[in-house]
Amino acid sequence: MKYTKSTLLKSLLFSALFAFVAMSSTYAQRIAVVDINAVLETLPEYNQAQADLDKVASKWRQDIAQEYDKIKGMYNAYQAEQVLMSDDMRAQKEDEIMGAEKRVRDMQKDKFGPEGALFQRRQDLVQPIQDKVYNALDKFATQKGFDFIFDKSSSTGLIFANPKYDKTEEVKRELGI
Repeated sequence: MKYTKSTLLKSLLFSALFAFVAMSSTYAQRIAVVDINAVLETLPEYNQAQADLDKVASKWRQDIAQEYDKIKGMYNAYQAEQVLMSDDMRAQKEDEIMGAEKRVRDMQKDKFGPEGALFQRRQDLVQPIQDKVYNALDKFATQKGFDFIFDKSSSTGLIFANPKYDKTEEVKRELGI
């Protein structure tokens, strides 16, 4: 059989394309998607921790509402008696009401603020459970050969990445860092 230049070129090009496709498929990353919330919600200890947090938060909200009710009572009494008070007494009552409002706002911030007691309690109760789940994910990904795992339940995004794909140090070297 006689090969023409065109046939030989087509055959060579087809072989090169086939080799390229075969090689690129061996380097494909394995990716998985996991709903972390669904996993967490099936764990009894997570549900118990959430129930404990809800109970504490509810109690604190109730305490804060009672304090605001007291302040409202103080303000109503002030308004009713204001006309009978001297300027000094009025100023003293206003300061007392404003001080009580500030204390309640501070209490609210201490309980529910970004670094408040509820946040700290959530860290204490939920963090160990989350660590357990992430350790299981790490083990799963390593055993099954996944390179990346994404969380579909939140904006967290990437929850596992094979360290061999981390190019942070190379970028730092490129920047001379």
